[in-house]
Amino acid sequence: MKFAEYILKKSEHPAYSWIVFILTIFESIFLFIPPEVFMTPPIIADKKRAVPITIATSLGSIVGGAIAYMIGAWLWDSVGIWLINTFSNPELIESTIKPMFTKYGIMIIVLTAVTPIPYKLLAIWLGFIGYPIWIFLAVSAIFRTGRFATIATLLYFFQERANAIVKKYFWPLTLIAILAAALGIGLMTLL
Repeated sequence: MKFAEYILKKSEHPAYSWIVFILTIFESIFLFIPPEVFMTPPIIADKKRAVPITIATSLGSIVGGAIAYMIGAWLWDSVGIWLINTFSNPELIESTIKPMFTKYGIMIIVLTAVTPIPYKLLAIWLGFIGYPIWIFLAVSAIFRTGRFATIATLLYFFQERANAIVKKYFWPLTLIAILAAALGIGLMTLL
């Protein structure tokens, strides 16, 4: 409980918006902790921070998604081809995967934007296959921002109750967030 109070106290600092921004960039590239974990403490500590924290989280997510996409695009010639040749069939990519993303790409981006399916894996994969970056970023911006705004709105209106819940159940909630990320990874492997 003391750790939760410490986190809530530190999250009141004005620089915490930048911390949320940076952590969300990292989450969009390689961390498997949902961004809601970063954005919740400052909003329940001071509900007036809901809008700036939502903006910081959304911008961090889009910047991180663009970086993850570029990693996929730039590493295609070295790592990407090796991965495809080692773990898959290049003809399968051309005949099935690319057409699937051409037909259902926007729906798949929406699904990963609003669920625990790891956004970073999709971003890297889209970079690998050369999916149009502007479509990816536009759809991501709309639906990731919508997801974060929904969470921020709920935290805003239920701030006192959320504060009490976080203080009381900090570690179980943290574990649930990590398990949700693990579930998302599991779902991604099934696709």
